[in-house]
Amino acid sequence: MRRVFGLRGATKVLNDEADIVSQLAVLYDAMLAENNICEDDIISLIFSITDDITVKNPAAALRQSGRAGELTLFSVQEPKTAGSPAGIIRILLHCYMDEGQKPSHVYRNGAEILRPDWAEHKDAKPDLYKNIPIKVVDL
Repeated sequence: MRRVFGLRGATKVLNDEADIVSQLAVLYDAMLAENNICEDDIISLIFSITDDITVKNPAAALRQSGRAGELTLFSVQEPKTAGSPAGIIRILLHCYMDEGQKPSHVYRNGAEILRPDWAEHKDAKPDLYKNIPIKVVDL
């Protein structure tokens, strides 16, 4: 039996279009791979960004990378909070997974500081997703 899950992920980015497209694609691919899901399992994605990210909407960036073409995407800005790290894009991914499956949340590229309790177990293994080729398409 399958049920709806919410998967969380985050990455640190430069305020640079190419870096946003690349880092989001790597984060998205990692979230799918670590949870053994495909785009057909996804219901929707919500992105949040810190106020210093101004050059590219994360939904547009993910689509530009050739991903999430038919999915519902929505972006919001994080509230400005004292002491919060800059340059962070977060994803809340709603999907169907098997009922007994344990969700894996992915924090990478410096965003591990947001949830060290979730990122801690991943410190021991190499970043398997850093060399994934990124396909950029013009919209």
